[in-house]
Amino acid sequence: MPKKYLTLTLLATLALSGCNSLNNRTAPELLKVATHTETAPATEQQRPLASLSVRQPEPESTPLPAAEIASPPTPPADLMERLREGFSLEIPDHPRIDSQIRWFTANSDYLDRVQERAAPYLYFILEEAEQRGIPSELALLPIVESGFQPFAYSPGRAAGLWQFIPSTGKHFGLQQNWWYDGRRDVVAATRAAFDYLDSLAARFDGDWELALAGYNAGAGTVQRAIKRNRQQGRPTDFWSLKLPEETMRYVPKLLAIAKVMADPQQYGITLAEIPNRPYFENIDIGSQLDLALAADMAGISIEELYQLNPGFNRWATAPGGPHRLSIPVEHSERFSEALDALEPEKRLQWNRYQIRPGDNLGSIARKHNTTVALLRQVNKLNGNNIRAGRHLLIPVSTRSLDQYTHTAEARLAKTKSRQRKGKRLTHRVVAGDTLWDIAQRYQVSHQALARWNGMSPRDTLHLGQQLVIWQQSDQGQAKLAHTPPTLSSPVNTRSSLRYRVRKGDSLALIAQRFNVTVSDLRKWNTLDGRYLQPGQRLQLFVDVAEQTL
Repeated sequence: MPKKYLTLTLLATLALSGCNSLNNRTAPELLKVATHTETAPATEQQRPLASLSVRQPEPESTPLPAAEIASPPTPPADLMERLREGFSLEIPDHPRIDSQIRWFTANSDYLDRVQERAAPYLYFILEEAEQRGIPSELALLPIVESGFQPFAYSPGRAAGLWQFIPSTGKHFGLQQNWWYDGRRDVVAATRAAFDYLDSLAARFDGDWELALAGYNAGAGTVQRAIKRNRQQGRPTDFWSLKLPEETMRYVPKLLAIAKVMADPQQYGITLAEIPNRPYFENIDIGSQLDLALAADMAGISIEELYQLNPGFNRWATAPGGPHRLSIPVEHSERFSEALDALEPEKRLQWNRYQIRPGDNLGSIARKHNTTVALLRQVNKLNGNNIRAGRHLLIPVSTRSLDQYTHTAEARLAKTKSRQRKGKRLTHRVVAGDTLWDIAQRYQVSHQALARWNGMSPRDTLHLGQQLVIWQQSDQGQAKLAHTPPTLSSPVNTRSSLRYRVRKGDSLALIAQRFNVTVSDLRKWNTLDGRYLQPGQRLQLFVDVAEQTL
């Protein structure tokens, strides 16, 4: 058989056997392929059939309807609406909650003030709660704790929006030192508070009411109350427990706030809108930075900078960190550009101080509003020994200190200068003074005395500290005239010790060693002469905390 016909026969056979997959192929198309194969070069003839470019007819089919793609929901423009969408606590009908609701509806102006104070912080707090799966109601807890006042300080020594006491703050990683108090740092304290609440919820099997009670009264207090109820065969939910009175009001207060904010119209309350966008951006600054300079770089007031960074106690960020500043979003780019262009030596100003006879690191640090630790670090000192005539580098503020409006000193001065009822007196703390004794001496309550001076009743007194006293009558003056000062050992971190004078000792050397002054040594020991004798015993009142700076 001629080669041409053999090829056509084979192709026809293949076409018939594959008719199920080549339904509409016509004979002319097959002939065209056969002819092309016959005249193709040898290399093409050896290529398998499947490798040939054969056009497949388009199958006849009915177009499928376009799939409907669900667009993501538009986030609410109002942060308060977003907050409400995350509410998930089941709030019972209870007289204690109703009582709190009545107070809030009668004092709606309080909610207005709280909302205004919350506006810079609430977006960040809500974001943190959502990321952890924490009910959004807990983002409102700073209303109960502090009224959203970042500089709040309680008689129980609790500080900041979330009112951490010192020990709990340290347990959750919040640094507390002369330069910085992490309990007031909005970012750090919010994360620590949610860590704490998360751990409490896990401890109480996901019961957020018990977790909140534990946040206020301590987990141990709640667990003991649960144990008592179990022993008595009573329920162990929050509403059945006997807890401290403050805690009995604390949880209902938060639930009442959430209930009012969930449906403000029902209670005749109008809430202001808060934009649902970040208020501030956290920027890594790398190292210590003068806060007045930072405010200038951002183009904001120093007051606003302190409000967003209330953890910083002084005129600069802490030398040991955190090296982070919260800057309003609309100013963050300007600040970042200025920070990149800032020369390292211009972050702080420096003074060259010549050491004088009788100086010690403690007195120099106090004089220049800094710390012994920083003086040691900057000047590479291993101990407290310094020598008259030599020089120290001392970091100083770029502006006068009265322009740093929210330093610890400025806040204290504002509290002490506030006008109150009665006659204003001042008392200078001497060795042996306690807050209780001073209050008794002037016939005032020690709680009021602490409040007038921006302290907790348990705070440490320092020698030479000036206390403001507002006396309601002259009775205290009469008692004061007949009350001699005591010389017993001070309380808290101030410790009494007896020092044995060694060969080569002088008053200046001993004062320097213990971070006290020569005049203090003379006063405590009634020393008139200039010289000490080896073996002589001296009485000292030493601040233990200051020795470890």
